Parts: sequence; structure tokens; C-alpha cells
Amino acid sequence: MKRIAVIRVKGRSRTRRDVEDTLKMLRLSRVNYCSIIDDSKTYEGMLKKVKDLVTWGEIDSDDFSLILKNRGELEGRVKLTDEYIKKNTEYESIDEFAKAFIEFKAELKDIPKLRPFFRLHPPRKGFGGGIKRAVSNGGALGRRDKRDIKGLIIKMR
Repeated sequence: MKRIAVIRVKGRSRTRRDVEDTLKMLRLSRVNYCSIIDDSKTYEGMLKKVKDLVTWGEIDSDDFSLILKNRGELEGRVKLTDEYIKKNTEYESIDEFAKAFIEFKAELKDIPKLRPFFRLHPPRKGFGGGIKRAVSNGGALGRRDKRDIKGLIIKMR
């Protein structure tokens, strides 16, 4: 099993209700929101349904650690810190938690009050190629390889 980062690229205009419901289940209610899922058959079907609005790709512990450090929020929009992780979980730092999470030894709910989604910045210098085409055609939508999703996460941190 792998962990996958899903990022919403397009907004709400003329979106079917069932697609919007699927985005809510993925916790992607707004543009530039990111959610981390595993690559099960259930999520695969959900991604297929929303493929025209999101981009996704496999992440490693470095990518997830970067997201947590820069965009991790607790309830009340309080920034996630190493001290909070050390005090409220069995892990010593964000990096250690990220490694355990990618290896499926931990879950996001292990951090009390952590929001299950991440509000990312719009990508610096844009998505490159526009948001109306698939990645295979030079756009921003659909499945990305590890290198591409890592670059996008760095641009959006």
C-alpha cells in the first residue's frame, strides 16, 4: 500500500452534485486543498470520478513532512509544531510521525485536533500548462508520478 496526496485544482462552477459529494468525502471542499489517502480500490473509484477536478500522486515521508511542517493545522488554525507532536503523541518530531504515517504505523487521527486536510498556497509560477488538460497532455489534472507531485507540493507549500 502507498499514501497518495490529492490536491483540488478546479473550483465549483458547473460541478455535478455526485462529484461535489465525492470531493467532500475526500475533504477537498475548496481549490488548493490537499488530502492524504491510501491507494485502496474505494479511493481509486473516487479519484476516477473526480479526475477532471484534481491531481494526485504517491508521496514519501519527506513530502508528507514538508506538508505537515508548512501547512499542518490544529483546530482553531493553530500551526502544528514539533513540541505539540512530542507532548500529545508517542512521536518525538513531525519527521518521525511522517515516516510512521507513510509506513502505515500511524494515522492522522493519532494527532489530537489535527485537521484532516491541508490548505495549500496556489502554486508559485502556476500549474504550468493550465488546469483544463491532463498531466499527460501538459496540463495539471490527473495522476502524476512521484517527481511531479513532489515538485507541485514544493511549489504550493
